[in-house]
Amino acid sequence: MRLYLSSFQLGRRPELLSSLVDGGRRGWLIMNALDGLGDGVRRSAEAEAQLANLSGLGLEAAELDLRTVDPRIAEQTFGEPDFVWVRGGNVFTLRMAMATSGVDEIITQQVRRDRLVYAGYSAGPCVLAPDLTGLEHCDPVEPCIATYGDVRFDGLGILDRAFVPHLNSPSHPESQALGEVAAAYEAAGRPYWALSDGQALVIQGEDVRIV
Repeated sequence: MRLYLSSFQLGRRPELLSSLVDGGRRGWLIMNALDGLGDGVRRSAEAEAQLANLSGLGLEAAELDLRTVDPRIAEQTFGEPDFVWVRGGNVFTLRMAMATSGVDEIITQQVRRDRLVYAGYSAGPCVLAPDLTGLEHCDPVEPCIATYGDVRFDGLGILDRAFVPHLNSPSHPESQALGEVAAAYEAAGRPYWALSDGQALVIQGEDVRIV
């Protein structure tokens, strides 16, 4: 299993992402954490910026809008990319986009078989937790319900615990809210991965570290 999970953007060690993608360099950019904000936000220069950041690492990506994926042919559409880069935003719209497209099961299978590097930041890593409960304190569920008609609190279960980004990161607008999420997890005795902006959780087989 190979994961590069950043608190914000590429983090301070983007070369580690590049090193995880051994051999092939082609992948998907997934922006569905922005669903509910309108296509004017989704299809702004932000997608181009994400693609340019990846290109700077020698990684070639194209956007895969999960809203356009027919679950009946999801495997064929998704194919066998070398990596996915999953942008942050609202973890609940991202989760529903993955579920309704059927891409959640495909990603989970390919990651567990070490066929795919999963990378991303903020909501991108958050969705890998076993359970998303608590994150509604930061990410409202209303945009997800308005867009998809439902909301799910189960994550993909690739990580063993919740992922909490932007901690002690005063320049990020969600830092305080996520600090409160982390405090609630602490009070409940619930383990979580704690990351500040600039840091990334990197997993390669049995090697697990925050850099």
